[in-house]
Amino acid sequence: MIKKNFFITSSFILLIFLLDRVSKIYVIYLNDKFLGSEIFSSKFLNISLIWNEGIAFGLFSFKNQDIYNILTILILIIILFIFFMIIKSKSFEKYALSMILGGALGNVFDRIIYKRVPDFIDFHIKDFHWFIFNVSDIFITIGVISMIVLEIFNKNNYETN
Repeated sequence: MIKKNFFITSSFILLIFLLDRVSKIYVIYLNDKFLGSEIFSSKFLNISLIWNEGIAFGLFSFKNQDIYNILTILILIIILFIFFMIIKSKSFEKYALSMILGGALGNVFDRIIYKRVPDFIDFHIKDFHWFIFNVSDIFITIGVISMIVLEIFNKNNYETN
């Protein structure tokens, strides 16, 4: 049973990582092919490559390589911590953490290889644009929201008992 759970969880994490990699490689290819113009544009969604040198949604962008490296090491430590949390978790919590881990691995891969993360999904309403993000960010966000919801329901269960 443990081997089956490990295989399923590992496959889920790998699938998230691969979805992220394929989407980023494809967008980078299209960006190079069209020389940086918008790849796709519609009333609410644009696909346009930007390179994020910070962390989540471009926060903490640094030109200083030492700070960038420290931040990358910190992210790797958090990834290791999440990995151990997955081992100890059960049921839906395991999959929420796996979404976070799969997404984090996708972004840290880019931080190590490209020294920045390609973001390309731009939702907007008229002139209001949300942060530009990528597939990894989607899974990280869904995983974090799932963990918050699980925590709220677990806290309510403890209070009613």
